[in-house]
Amino acid sequence: MELRPRIRREADGIRVELPPEERALLAGVAEELISALEDDAGDSAFRRLFPRAHEDEDLEQEFRELTAAELVSGRRRSLETVRRTAMQDVLTSEEADEWLRALNDLRLVLGTRLDVTEDFDWDEYERHPNAPDLALYAYLSWVQEQLVAALG
Repeated sequence: MELRPRIRREADGIRVELPPEERALLAGVAEELISALEDDAGDSAFRRLFPRAHEDEDLEQEFRELTAAELVSGRRRSLETVRRTAMQDVLTSEEADEWLRALNDLRLVLGTRLDVTEDFDWDEYERHPNAPDLALYAYLSWVQEQLVAALG
């Protein structure tokens, strides 16, 4: 039996059929990353969100000074969209795009903190000391996959 996707395109927009606790989880992790960005955008877990643009330290510093506020603002906007719309049953295409950006950022930060690589053994993750966080990472990946399919 094939299951119907829980996130799909319909005539009125992108239909989201997630239970309330999953919606609350998405809103909560978005809020956590918003707070973390405001507290310390220099956190080493953010290295994937804000990769170096230049090898030269002076050029890198200049680049950061010119772009940091805009980069953080864009990420915050996407995360705010998830937080604000998590309980909606239908997303606009624009809101769904913002969700994709936010989910990508959430996965990058969490994956960096957990040291998830392409070689990670997902068959054994339940025994890992960080199993709950790895389960969250896998869930965020699944939601992102559902959104990509709905928007495709």
